[in-house]
Amino acid sequence: MARSFATRAALIGACVLMVLTSACVKSRSSVSRSTAQTVATKSASGVAIVLLPGGQFTMGSDVNDDESPPHAVRVAPFAIDQYEVTQQQFVQLELPDPSHFKTADRPVEQVRWLDAALYCNARSKAEGLTACYDEVSFRCDFTATGYRLPTEAEWEYAARAGTETDYFFGRAARDLARYACFAGSAKQKTDPVGHHRANPWGLYDMLGNVAEWCNDVYAADYYRDAPAVDPRGPAAGDKRVMRGGSWKSSAAACRVAARQGRVAGFTDACFTGDTLGFRCVRRLSDAERQRLLPDTAQQVAAQ
Repeated sequence: MARSFATRAALIGACVLMVLTSACVKSRSSVSRSTAQTVATKSASGVAIVLLPGGQFTMGSDVNDDESPPHAVRVAPFAIDQYEVTQQQFVQLELPDPSHFKTADRPVEQVRWLDAALYCNARSKAEGLTACYDEVSFRCDFTATGYRLPTEAEWEYAARAGTETDYFFGRAARDLARYACFAGSAKQKTDPVGHHRANPWGLYDMLGNVAEWCNDVYAADYYRDAPAVDPRGPAAGDKRVMRGGSWKSSAAACRVAARQGRVAGFTDACFTGDTLGFRCVRRLSDAERQRLLPDTAQQVAAQ
């Protein structure tokens, strides 16, 4: 009788310990996602940006063939626009607003990949930085100090914000309307930027509103042999990567791992699409690196 009671007590104690251990692990994981060291600030021209530390994450998923296989990727620190580029920001650089849904605080849309790259160069010059894109070949100089479109890896790293689920808020799409303007919530047009909740790193509209151009050439099978450190996409191809889904997209198309390839519009002056927009990224300055990574800034060479 005493032995039976002791055995039951031991089993109960073990179960309690397992539950507490599991809760602690979940708590640590949640805290690490929500308190990652990021810095919200303004660029020299007053654009809201977020400084992101470099890190490793699992890119891709098993949902669609072009998202597979999931694989470990490491990216260097970088700065990213907190919001999608707005129509007001676009015209401030004396570029004509091509948007269908004309409002200053809505994202600029109906932009070709080429238009987005030209905006990056114009903004770089306005802030006294070195332009990344050669305006003849439109090759990107990743060593330049100016703005460019994010690599696909940078985009997904920023969108995930340390999470590992289909959406940065969890696995189920039922809460997507709180975070995104998409087919299930949109009124047949874009919303003003920042209208919905941000992801854990303070980035708005990473899902929905307008699908965002990335710098990378699109290839459905790229993940099979992609580099593990700062991948930059295939060397050549007719399409460029778009990420995040848009106001017309289904919930499934707004998953953080969902990919799409679109013709960049190099030769088609009439190329349009009121679902297509972008945001910019760039390398950190020395001062930004010191601010974001004070303990390692002097040890890490400029990337």
